[in-house]
Amino acid sequence: MTRVAIYARFSSDNQRDASIEDQLRICRERAKREGWQIIDSYSDRALSGSNLLRPGIQALMQDAQNGQFDIVLAESLDRISRDQEDVAGVYKRFSFADIKIVTLSEGEINELHIGLKGTMGALYLKDLADKTRRGLRGRIENGKSGGGNSYGYDVVKKVSADGTPERGDRTINPFEATIVRRIFSEYAKGKSPRKIAHQLNKEEIAGPRGSQWGPSTLHGNVKRGTGILNNEMYIGRLVWNRLRYIKNPETGKRVSRLNPQEEWIVHDVPDLRIIDEDLWKEVKTRQTGIRHKFVSADGNGLTAIKRNRYLFSGLIKCASCGGGFSIIYRDTFGCSTMKNKGTCTNDARINRQDLERRILLALRENLMQPDLFAEFCDEYTKEMNRLRTAAFGEIESNKAELARVLRKIDKMIDAVADGFYQPSMKPKMESLEHRRLELEKQLETAKQPPALVHPNMTIEYRKRVKHLYEALKDEKTYLEASEAIRNLVGQIIVSKDKLGEPVLNLQGDLAGILTLASNKKAPMHRDDEQVLTSLVAGVGFEPTTFRL
Repeated sequence: MTRVAIYARFSSDNQRDASIEDQLRICRERAKREGWQIIDSYSDRALSGSNLLRPGIQALMQDAQNGQFDIVLAESLDRISRDQEDVAGVYKRFSFADIKIVTLSEGEINELHIGLKGTMGALYLKDLADKTRRGLRGRIENGKSGGGNSYGYDVVKKVSADGTPERGDRTINPFEATIVRRIFSEYAKGKSPRKIAHQLNKEEIAGPRGSQWGPSTLHGNVKRGTGILNNEMYIGRLVWNRLRYIKNPETGKRVSRLNPQEEWIVHDVPDLRIIDEDLWKEVKTRQTGIRHKFVSADGNGLTAIKRNRYLFSGLIKCASCGGGFSIIYRDTFGCSTMKNKGTCTNDARINRQDLERRILLALRENLMQPDLFAEFCDEYTKEMNRLRTAAFGEIESNKAELARVLRKIDKMIDAVADGFYQPSMKPKMESLEHRRLELEKQLETAKQPPALVHPNMTIEYRKRVKHLYEALKDEKTYLEASEAIRNLVGQIIVSKDKLGEPVLNLQGDLAGILTLASNKKAPMHRDDEQVLTSLVAGVGFEPTTFRL
């Protein structure tokens, strides 16, 4: 029997969540008429079709590569993607896996559909963007906001005479306006954005959208007009089209670009003024002085300086707040949240060379024991594959039960349609619907099984460790081992002991290997189905404490 997978998607707030169920229902009816066996259904709710960074479509493509079905059934091709490149890529992958795409609108998809529908989808997105910009431009011409709300203002909700909502009106929020004036005044008097943010957080004054204050929230970017200190709305000037946004094809995320100044749309809105002209000029004068002090003749400033990437950059985290540990003074690591916002209590500091020395010393002393290393790899492989089998079995069991429940629901609906309704059928149908929702929720939130680990992973690990060892022989070349070490280190958690000294808590595969080197023979595991051990590294990185 032909195996089919169903895919459904809706993208905007104008559509309702039931749209998914509607798409799935009509696709099931089509599969039933064709005599196809429904293997599974995949969906993405309130997600745009302009890129493939959607969990539902990603799971669909993953299962396609595993050969779990023969046909993908959807309402229309634009449900799968509206991007020309993406829809062609999906078609190519499915064709390679010998899987057909069938839609209710176009029938079986071929190369002609890909070309025409892909072009139509791309034109639709462009047309939608143009219409949106025209609508926003109309608001700006009427002196209304064309984007998100700024701190210091409230959104005014109005309804026109014909019942349609009127958007873009703003009014000054008295309390937030007081905070804006305070920020401008303190900055003009010489207080740094970091100190202002610390004090606001200390007083528990909520920042924009209820978040904590940080220095970048205040100083932003002068050229782009971002940040409290650069928002011209505060002087009664509405600026629109300063920035344009394009989507990075690699990440799917929007990236801003600065438009030429002649393309900006500027309107005066004196009723929304919060800062007087003299105070605004004082702030701009100080900003200009700072730029002249730190910007060189070629236009490069502090933000243009390429920062050094150290051996464990990005891997060091604060034990108290979970934020990053970064260079806060010369070669000293500290909690970024405490430095920038003042809301973390972890004041531990550790010299970069000392941190690297501790970990590299442990590598040199413990990682080169071949017998222990091989034993760890064997145990790691067995445990990971056991966890994968257990997790995958539960998911498949739920999928099979869901298929049975759906068949029972369909049969009961058919019976009612044929006139065989009985009062006793109602509680039975309610029970089936309850179980269907329960199973669908379990499948949507199910964690993906751990990756299958090949028994020969010991060979690959040996190669990595050999490369690591060679690079660590000389301090001048140890940075060459950066990627090899990063493949082994999950995180380095920094806390402090009772004496205020920094304590390193190493997590990841490397912690497991070092634990094993300390005669703990089997890897430990957690309920989240990840093999993860922790090793507390004190002075000299002696393995004194173990914890999950």
